[in-house]
This record gives sequence, structure tokens and C-alpha cells, in this order.
Amino acid sequence: MKRRCRAVGEWLRRRTGCDRVWETLFARHIPEAEGPTAWLYTLGSATLFIFVVQAVTGALLAMNYVPSPDHAYDSVRFINEKVLCGSFIHGLHHFGASFMVVLVVLHMLRVYFMGAYKYPREGTWMVGVVLLLVVIGFGFTGYLLPWDQKAYWATMVGTNIAGQTPFVGPLVSKILKGGGEMGASTLTRFYALHVLVLPAVVLLLIGIHLFLVVWHGISEPPERARRRGEGNPLG
Repeated sequence: MKRRCRAVGEWLRRRTGCDRVWETLFARHIPEAEGPTAWLYTLGSATLFIFVVQAVTGALLAMNYVPSPDHAYDSVRFINEKVLCGSFIHGLHHFGASFMVVLVVLHMLRVYFMGAYKYPREGTWMVGVVLLLVVIGFGFTGYLLPWDQKAYWATMVGTNIAGQTPFVGPLVSKILKGGGEMGASTLTRFYALHVLVLPAVVLLLIGIHLFLVVWHGISEPPERARRRGEGNPLG
């Protein structure tokens, strides 16, 4: 059995170069750091792991969810009460969304306070900022999907706040609601954004972000970089 597995692995390695992909993404050089600082470099990978968990649990939930005002709430109850491990999967997805926002914010704080956003990594930083906005968008669009009173009125407040944006506010609010009032069109649009549009956008941005991280390498702690004479040549 081990010989067959080894043969299959060798076949895949020779034809796909998966070992090089693994070395590039997961076995790359991490700057030496001491104490708690070393753990700060794991925040990006932890965020990526939580995103994978969210994608898997979201796909499992979508198999039983019905995005219509008449059946959305009942389908969520069905998931929690009747589906095998449904309550556990729903809980993972629910709390994972909040945890992902926390990890993204902590990751960006680490980058900011350690100066890792400076030359030549400005593009990596800007893509990360957009990723933060997309992650918040995931939370906003997913909050409505249970279609209960709490989700309905919270989304009503959110869309009304968006409607106060100068010039484009009323148009944005109308697009989000699918009309002048919240209803079936609102739920359908939020569901489409949550499971189709935002995942496509976030996958593209993650690909660009990882490419830039691999291309420029991971920045060293400020003190170590200063000793080596690295920094922002523009000041």
C-alpha cells in the first residue's frame, strides 16, 4: 500500500510540479523572530485556513438552504435540527465569519506596526486592504440569510446607512435592496453576492496577494531589517 501511494505521489509530482508549489507557498523562508513576535507571522496563514473552513462549511450549508423569504428561515431551522451535524457546521460558519474579521484586522495591524507595508510591498498592502473590505462584505451579506427579525432589521439599518453616502448613496441602497423596499429581491441579491460574486473576487485577490508575498518575500522584523540596512529608500 505504501509503495502504491508513493508511486501515485511520484506520478503527480512529475506531472504537476506540486512539490514546487508546496515549497513556494508553504515551505518558504520565514524571517527569524524571537518570543511572541514569531507567532505574529502566522496570522496570514491562519486567515487563509479560516477562509478555507468558511468555503467548505458554506458549501455544505448551501446544499440545504433555500434563498426565498418563505423558506429561508425554515431551511436554517432544518439545517440546525434535522441535518447530520448541521448545527455544528452552521456554528463553525457563523463564528468563523467573526473570527476571520478579527484575524484579518490583527494581520493588518502586524503589517502596519512592523513597517511591512513599505517599499517594495505597497501593492501587497493595498490588496490586503481591499481583502479586508471584501471580508466585511461577506459578513454583511451573510447576516441577512437566516431571514429572521434580527437579520432583517440589522440589514435595514446597514442599507439605510449606505444610502446616506453623498451622491451615490441612494443608488447603492436601491441596488442592494433590489428596489425601494427590502423583500425577496434583497434576499436573492445578498445570497448571490455571498456565494457567487464575493467568493470570485476574494479568490482573485488572494491569488494576487499570495503572488506578491512570494515575489517580494516576507518582511523581517524592523530591528533586524535596520541592522541589515533594508528599508524604504523613499524615506
